Amino acid sequence: MTLQRLVLWRHGETDYNLAGRIQGHLDSELTELGLEQAKRTAPLVAGFGPEAAVSSDLRRASTTAAAFAEVTGQEVRLDKRLRETHLGQWQGLSGAEVEQGWPGAMGTWRTQPTFAPPDGETRVAVAERAYEVVCELDEAVEGTALLCAHGGLITALTARLLGWPTEIWSSLGGVGNCGWAVLSRSTLGKHGWRLTTYNGGFVE
Repeated sequence: MTLQRLVLWRHGETDYNLAGRIQGHLDSELTELGLEQAKRTAPLVAGFGPEAAVSSDLRRASTTAAAFAEVTGQEVRLDKRLRETHLGQWQGLSGAEVEQGWPGAMGTWRTQPTFAPPDGETRVAVAERAYEVVCELDEAVEGTALLCAHGGLITALTARLLGWPTEIWSSLGGVGNCGWAVLSRSTLGKHGWRLTTYNGGFVE
């Protein structure tokens, strides 16, 4: 294992974030504020000195990652395994609309990573596909890697890397737009990672 640090950076604010609607795999755009958030935080993320950068291929993430590429001149590889949770029939709806159509299901989804929305995927499945990307980077990168992705994926992947039982995944709060989590390689424990920053750099 060569990877020593992993920076998980969330995309900037989107039109769906602003409207309070569920995105999932829907390819929403950054708002003007979201673009500004990306430009403001990109130099801070660049300060971690990542040797490799990988982004979700959804535009809200790839546009955010482009701000990093502009600052550093580094290439950012796109990988669909870093997409947000597919939320099936809930995508495009507001929380109130989900509650009306599936009473109580939103609360279950928030607290149970093994629960999937209708025609969607579980957060456990999201964590596993993102974990594949980390394992590949672990064989190729010495030092730091950057993943530009989504709030739900970042939370699930963080819990997965820490080796937490799924029953306590929901104790991790969300990550704000253009906030980040940082995990460093640990020499202690069987899971090999420790969380050093969570929701760092969050900007309004």
